[in-house]
Amino acid sequence: MGSTVPTLIADDHELVLEGIRHILAPAPDFELVGEARDGWETLERLRSARPRLLLMDLSLPGPHGVDLLKRIRAEFPPVRILAFSLNNESQTAARALRAGAAGYLSKDCKPAELLLAARKVAAGEHYLDPELAGRLVFEALLSEERQPHELLSDKEYEIFLRVAGGAALNDIAGELKVSSKTVSTHKARVMQKLGLASNADLVRYALKRGLVN
Repeated sequence: MGSTVPTLIADDHELVLEGIRHILAPAPDFELVGEARDGWETLERLRSARPRLLLMDLSLPGPHGVDLLKRIRAEFPPVRILAFSLNNESQTAARALRAGAAGYLSKDCKPAELLLAARKVAAGEHYLDPELAGRLVFEALLSEERQPHELLSDKEYEIFLRVAGGAALNDIAGELKVSSKTVSTHKARVMQKLGLASNADLVRYALKRGLVN
């Protein structure tokens, strides 16, 4: 790539941050210029540090996931984004890529794969875990058999994952800086589209499909 790539890491777990530091620091082609631990801090660090590459957890506190990706794409179009998540569900990867991520990895990837993905994304290419890529191709061939949660809008899907993860509606509203009524409306649409009657049904649905841990 010719020069070092200014790189920002965004994750709310110190152990993950330390692991990524340990992987990237010895690499001569990356320069770590900052860290962020939530969505708002990520936006602040992007403004102050001006990185070329962002390694970003999709489940940060505050704005995160597709919402944060869209904000970053709108305000910092040159920044290349490698997103990662504990969620190895192909729909999460597909939504992240559509929202502006140039690459997607599962957090259980090997260090060598993280380096490979970071280098490809920084060089202007795209990277997707090969297993996930194969799954997405297969699902595209069977698009008429899509699961109900794949038909949710990006905002509905984000709120669905937060509720399934145990977050209260008021907390979700506070983190997304929207009204509780807005969150309730989205949740009601989710319940209707998925044919669910209670929070317990929603959690069971998400757990059964590996959408939350």
